[in-house]
Amino acid sequence: MNSSRTRPSMEQRGVPKFQLFLACVLSNAACLLHAAKVPALFIFGDSLIDVGNNNYINSLAKADVRYNGIDYNHGVPTGRFCNGRTIPDFLGEYLEVPPPPAYLTPNLTIKDISRGLNYASGAGGVLDATGANYIARLSFNQQLVYFAGTKQRYVTELGMDAANKFLADSIYMVAFGANDYINNYLVTFSPTPSLYNTSQFQDMLISTYSQQISRLYDLGARKMVVFGVGPLGCIPNQLMRTTDQKCNPQVNSYVQGFNAALQRQLSGILLKQLPKVRFVYAHGYDRFIDMVKSPASYGFKVTDEGCCGLGRLNGLLACMPISNLCSNRKEYLFWDPFHPTEAANMVIATDFYNGTTAYASPINVEELASVSAVV
Repeated sequence: MNSSRTRPSMEQRGVPKFQLFLACVLSNAACLLHAAKVPALFIFGDSLIDVGNNNYINSLAKADVRYNGIDYNHGVPTGRFCNGRTIPDFLGEYLEVPPPPAYLTPNLTIKDISRGLNYASGAGGVLDATGANYIARLSFNQQLVYFAGTKQRYVTELGMDAANKFLADSIYMVAFGANDYINNYLVTFSPTPSLYNTSQFQDMLISTYSQQISRLYDLGARKMVVFGVGPLGCIPNQLMRTTDQKCNPQVNSYVQGFNAALQRQLSGILLKQLPKVRFVYAHGYDRFIDMVKSPASYGFKVTDEGCCGLGRLNGLLACMPISNLCSNRKEYLFWDPFHPTEAANMVIATDFYNGTTAYASPINVEELASVSAVV
């Protein structure tokens, strides 16, 4: 047999083009794509990082109308609760991975999901009951159900070994906890405070969250970036309830307790239970407090009201076509009653990507990308 004979290409042997494309991505080859630092991003969370899933469900938490996205996508709203890019958007840019589409986007092809998916949902939380005041939303449990289906889709196209390698090498961003306070425990007439004191509620949250993170690990995640919760007592929706427009120390104490417990869990029990995982605890609380206290250092002038919204301090109702809208968005820390502006997101994302252990520990996202994953 002549060993120098030219072998037929994979396409000539009947391998579909979309499978070649995905196989290329999974093998980290250059192919038709520029080289990325990781093969894909998978994003789980709430409205801070939702890119449009709530556009497709019967939720009151939506950002698919003006003026949301005014500085992104030619001003056409995508479902991001921001004037522009979110923290994962910036991290994706730094990792050279394009923003993954929203999971609920209709008719996604295998090529569409070759660089990951975003499952985040406005009003979603660790607890299934969280966000009921907004009617429909995707809890972390539901997002994990969807991700399990996504994994099966990769397995069907590529086989188990290649799919597992792809998933292990990818980065997972997880951001929950904020809604479990502001859209559950702190909601007027919520039954939750009568069932649990603050400590008991925190323990229940951390226990449930840990089980969910373990489930994500069982589905193939090995490189996880887990976001702490920001200072909820400083958002316009909380400030409008005060007379002095100062951060609510009680609400912030809840967040600090949750963050400390989460960090202990990630560096302790979960690290022991999940031997192949590498965690990054992304701690934006202190940086955000510094932006509130020393805004001029970051180019901000307004930290106590939203750029877009209605009500006192633009803190009552979310951004919509009839809302007040500021013209100098780069000078505002908050976009609306609840969410940071693109300018604030960039500061936090940069800390997470290549910052010190004060903001990302025990390693940062850039270092996590270079870690060799164990399937």
